[in-house]
Amino acid sequence: MTRVVGTALYTPAILGLAVDLAEYPLDPALPLRGEAVSRLCGSRIELSISVGRDGRIERIGAQVTACAIGQAAAALFLNGARGLGEVGIARALDELEAWLDPAADAGSVAAPPTWPGLAVLAPARAHPTRHGAILLPWKAALEALSKQLRAA
Repeated sequence: MTRVVGTALYTPAILGLAVDLAEYPLDPALPLRGEAVSRLCGSRIELSISVGRDGRIERIGAQVTACAIGQAAAALFLNGARGLGEVGIARALDELEAWLDPAADAGSVAAPPTWPGLAVLAPARAHPTRHGAILLPWKAALEALSKQLRAA
């Protein structure tokens, strides 16, 4: 039997982040909704968001059905989303996609995303089947924020 040596995917830090989700329950009273689903693994997130006059997130809630990696990514997103608008979320998503890109391992390693705490997800970079679940919160937020003008 061959044993694979490497970084553990489900670290205590990743597993511990799932607890943070309880701080952000989905709130049906918030006016903006966004949803994203990973075709590969079936992970799903629904966000409810309210924004201020400047278009930045003031309140946010979520319902997450995902693996521990998806739950950890959602918790990190929720912990850092307040005060950001559509541009900031889109920029973070671009950084995250570049960081997760398998081509980055072929010579030009992308800079780690600036989103607070994302370094904890570094073990998941080697598992492309988890990448879709990691990206869901940012995609759902962009969907919700794109509805701002219609809600105003």
